[in-house]
Amino acid sequence: MINPTRIELIRLKRKLKIAQAGHKLLKDKRDGLMREFMAIIRQARDLREKVEQELALAFQNFVFASSQISKRQLEQALIWPNLEIALEVKTKNIMSVEIPEFDYKIIGKDYKCYSSYSVPKNLDKSLESFQKTLPDLIKLAEIEHSARLLSSEIEKTRRRVNALEYVFIPE
Repeated sequence: MINPTRIELIRLKRKLKIAQAGHKLLKDKRDGLMREFMAIIRQARDLREKVEQELALAFQNFVFASSQISKRQLEQALIWPNLEIALEVKTKNIMSVEIPEFDYKIIGKDYKCYSSYSVPKNLDKSLESFQKTLPDLIKLAEIEHSARLLSSEIEKTRRRVNALEYVFIPE
């Protein structure tokens, strides 16, 4: 029960004014997050198509090469990789959402860890394709994770906006 006094009226008006200001800020945040989210989704869609095409070609060459030699020969050819990848995760802040940025470094010079005479040429093509696809694959992982984080924050912000709009600030 609310006491019908002048002091109570002033307090409720002050609360309403603060709630309306918060509502506007949250709506602006939601709209900004949506713009960022849509830009990231477009970028992810384009990059995903590119990566899927590159990986399909690489896997096709790998399957063809693995059908030409025994499983044991294939394992021996690939058992000691010459490349190593160091991955560092940094974060950037987009409207109070920590978005990851992956920074990687390839250590080593050549992806080949075998003699070219002992394996089919398609294995070389396949490993070269995988190596060329790696930067795009890392970027795609970064973008898709960012999209998940942004969508989660959009959902939270939307709930807050709706709570203020329909519960706390009635028309």
